[in-house]
Amino acid sequence: MTIDISSPGTILNNAARPSGVDECGCPDFASSRRRFLQGAAAIAGAGVLTAVHGSAFTQVAMAQVGVATNVLVVLSLRGGADGLSLVVPHSDPHYLSARPRIGLPTDKLLFPDDTFGLHPGFAPLSQLWRDKKLAAVHAVGLKEPNRSHFDAMEQLEDADPGSSKRVGWLNRMIGLDTDESPLQAVQMGSPIVPTALYGGEAVLAVKTIDDMFLPASEVGYKRRRASLREAWRGVPTALGRGSRSALKVSKQFETLAEESVLPQNGAVYPQGDLGAALAETARLLRANLGAQVVTVDSGSWDMHTGMGNFDAGAMVKAVDNLAGSIAAFLKDLGTLGDKVTIVTISEFGRRVEENANRGLDHGWANVMLLAGAGVKGGEYYANSWPGLAPENLEDGDLKKTTDYRSVLSEVVSSRFTADVSKVFPGFTPETVGCME
Repeated sequence: MTIDISSPGTILNNAARPSGVDECGCPDFASSRRRFLQGAAAIAGAGVLTAVHGSAFTQVAMAQVGVATNVLVVLSLRGGADGLSLVVPHSDPHYLSARPRIGLPTDKLLFPDDTFGLHPGFAPLSQLWRDKKLAAVHAVGLKEPNRSHFDAMEQLEDADPGSSKRVGWLNRMIGLDTDESPLQAVQMGSPIVPTALYGGEAVLAVKTIDDMFLPASEVGYKRRRASLREAWRGVPTALGRGSRSALKVSKQFETLAEESVLPQNGAVYPQGDLGAALAETARLLRANLGAQVVTVDSGSWDMHTGMGNFDAGAMVKAVDNLAGSIAAFLKDLGTLGDKVTIVTISEFGRRVEENANRGLDHGWANVMLLAGAGVKGGEYYANSWPGLAPENLEDGDLKKTTDYRSVLSEVVSSRFTADVSKVFPGFTPETVGCME
């Protein structure tokens, strides 16, 4: 269990890397999280600690007692997902010519329009598309190409180019009022705080909900809690405030002991870390403890080899798992899903042309998927789609025509009364039109 009680750069944790992120053949991706932890450990060793205080969106934590307000779930497709496989520009003649072995033919795609179609692995989300609650925004990305996993992740999740402060966009968002609870923003499935949540506001990072329970025998539980409460009572340091916060949160989580750990409404999650993390997220949201932001890692999408095509390979398995997990999550939530918006994001896309190993190397622009509450779905969005002709590419990559922050800005402004200019400092978003 981890509660971030630190200034930017300091994390207290007990894990080596996020659950569900496999070591792949890419040295940059394999080392990126290790570099992150090494840097955090070095700063933590220097004793850089500040006061702990929780936060929330500019809405209050609970609109009514026991009724949660809107919730944002951010799914990070770690490793650089190939947006051109997730949402295929099937009408572009350069697509299949650049990918003769891994390209997806039009007749295999779901919901093709004149330009795009969904990977067939998204079949579990077909009804969501028909209900106009699933959309895709293509050719999105960082302002400039960055093909390093570590640097691109940091830039994407910090979302404040040129700033020397290490504060993530979600941490800025949850700092917009004075509500004091780390439960406002939770990283589920891993005890490592992602950059998007990192900063001075208190957040929670936990692999499973059960990790939050105070270890003690039934006989010794009350005595241990009382002892810890007394030991940290009135201690004015960051560690003291963080310890009191941890005790408070663990007490709040006791209510989940009575909440069924089984998925509701007949939902069945795929095997694996993503399904497990979303099942825990549904359990958390059903408990109505005030969570308004949940981040979940999904990996690895760094497919340099063996991507396959429509019937086999790494991409089929990854998309099947992603779609099946999202479908089960929304089914599990039932009517609570009417408050939940899901956004996928990845540090970069892949190159247009397949490599010799039937995979794809690091690229630039990508696709973002949006699902659930407030989404103007059943559509593909692409401002000034650049196309895949060689002369329209950026060093062999799909060009970015929409800054990813414009998509996130629309989500934030439509679902929460947050000041977008403070969430994304110095950035002027353009209209995408993907949110109601």
